[in-house]
Amino acid sequence: MPNPEPAAVAAELRIAMGKLTRRVKHEDRIPHGQVSVLGTLDRDGAMTTSDLAADQRVRPQSMARAVGLLVDQGLVVRRAHPTDGRKTLVDLSPAGRTALEAERGRRAGWLAQAIEDELTGEEREVLARSAALMERLAAR
Repeated sequence: MPNPEPAAVAAELRIAMGKLTRRVKHEDRIPHGQVSVLGTLDRDGAMTTSDLAADQRVRPQSMARAVGLLVDQGLVVRRAHPTDGRKTLVDLSPAGRTALEAERGRRAGWLAQAIEDELTGEEREVLARSAALMERLAAR
C-alpha cells in the first residue's frame, strides 16, 4: 500500500471526526453550550462570567444568560470572588458535577458499545493506537 498523502489523510480524518462527534452528541441531554461551560468549570475551576465568555469565545452578555440558566437549573453556583469584591465567581454545584459525569458517561458508553459492536479485535487495536496519535497531533 502506498504512503498516503498527509493532506488526503487530514481531509478524511477531519470529516470522520466531525461525523463521530456529531453522532456522539446525540446522546446528550444537556444542550452542547451548557455542557461546554460545565466541562470548562470542571477542568479549570471557578471563574468569572467574563473569563468563561472569553474561554467559550462568546459575548459576555450571552455567557451571562447561559450562566443564569445554569444557576436556575442548580448546575452552577455563584460566589464572591476571594480577592476582588466587585467580581463573582461561577462554579460547578454538586448537581452540575453529577449531570456532567452523566453526560460524559452516556457519550463514552455509546462509543464503547459502538466499538464493541462494529470493530474486530484487530480494528480495536488499530483504533487504540490511533487515539494516541490523535492526542499527539492535538498537543502540537
